[in-house]
Amino acid sequence: MNYAKLMGLLALMVAAGAFAADDVVVERVMGIEVPGEYKHPCTITQLGNGDLYIAYYGGLGEYEDDSKVWGMRKPAGSDTWSAPECIADTPFRGEGNPVVWQAPDGLVWLFYVQRYGDTWSDSRVKGKISKDGANTWSDSFMLTFQQGTMVQGLPIVLNNGDYLLPAYHETGHDQEKTNPDTESLFFRINPRTNTWAETGKIVSDNGNLQPHAVQLSDSRLIAYCRRGGTFDPLPDGRIIRAESHDGGNTWTRGAPSQFKNPNAAIAFIKLANGHLLLVYNDSISARMPLTASVSTDDATWPYKRNLSESSGYRDFAYPVAIQTRDGKIHLVCTTDERKTILHFTFDEQAILLHPAESNAQ
Repeated sequence: MNYAKLMGLLALMVAAGAFAADDVVVERVMGIEVPGEYKHPCTITQLGNGDLYIAYYGGLGEYEDDSKVWGMRKPAGSDTWSAPECIADTPFRGEGNPVVWQAPDGLVWLFYVQRYGDTWSDSRVKGKISKDGANTWSDSFMLTFQQGTMVQGLPIVLNNGDYLLPAYHETGHDQEKTNPDTESLFFRINPRTNTWAETGKIVSDNGNLQPHAVQLSDSRLIAYCRRGGTFDPLPDGRIIRAESHDGGNTWTRGAPSQFKNPNAAIAFIKLANGHLLLVYNDSISARMPLTASVSTDDATWPYKRNLSESSGYRDFAYPVAIQTRDGKIHLVCTTDERKTILHFTFDEQAILLHPAESNAQ
C-alpha cells in the first residue's frame, strides 16, 4: 500500500472513532430469552435526540392472533437496549410488519399490518404517531381498508417535501406463495395537509412486493422490490427493479435486476453523499449470505461485501438500513428461525474496501 493510500485509510479510521474503516460490528439485540418466541420482522429509526429505536412484531408465531408490535430503544451514548414495550395490540387480531420512522418535523410514525383472516392477503395497514420521541403513542388510525395491503420499507422524504411510504398489495391465500398479480405501490403523504394518496403500482411477470425507493432527481426515482411467487429456488430469481419519471406518481413495469433473490426482503437507501446501498441475500435459494453492495449511479455496482460471514448465524431475513447523523450505517434483521434480532453497524468504507470483482461468486 502506498503512503498516500495509507494516510487516507488512517484518516478514515480516526474519523470513525472506535471503528476501523473495514469493521462490521454485529450486536445480538435479543433472542429467545425475551418472552414471545417469534420476533420478525424488525425495523429501525434514529430519533431526534440521537436514540436508536427498534420495532418488531412478535408472539407465538407468524399467524398467531396473540402477536403484537413491540418497541425498544438504545439511548444515545448507551450500549444497552431497553426492555421491549407493547406499542400496538388489537384484541382477537394479529399484528404484523411494523415500520417506525421519525419525520423531519419530529413526529414519529408507526405503520403496521393487521391481519383479518388466515393469511396476509387478508391484511390492512394501520398507523399511530408519537409527539414525544416514541415515549407515548396516539390511538391507531386506518391507513387503508384495501384487503391485502401491507408495509415493510421505510418512508423517504421527496425533494418537494412529501413523504413516500412503500407498500404492497399481496394476493393469494397460500402461506407458501403469492399470486402473480401481487404488486408494489407507495402512499404519498403531504405533511402540510395530512392527506394521503396512493401512487401507481409496480407490476411484473411473477409479482413483486416490499419495495424500497430512492430519489435521484426531482422527477426520477428507482425502486428495488422482492420477487413474488413461491419459495422454490428459481434459476432466474432476481430482485425486481422499476423506475419513476414523474416524481414517484407512476412506475415502469418491474423487470429482473442483476441481483439474486430467494423471495426475500431487501434494503435499499441513498446515503448522505448520494451513493446507493443495497442489502440483500445473494442467493436464489436461501436467506444467506447477507450482502451489501454500493453504487454511485445505479448503472454499476463496483463494491460488494458479505456482512454475515463472521456473525455466527446462518439465516438473515428482512434487513432494514438507515444512516445516522454521524454517517454510520445501522442495519437490523432477524435470524435464528425468526427468534433473534441482530444489529449491524459499519461505515460505508467497510463496503468500499471490497471491490465486487474480487469476491465474485
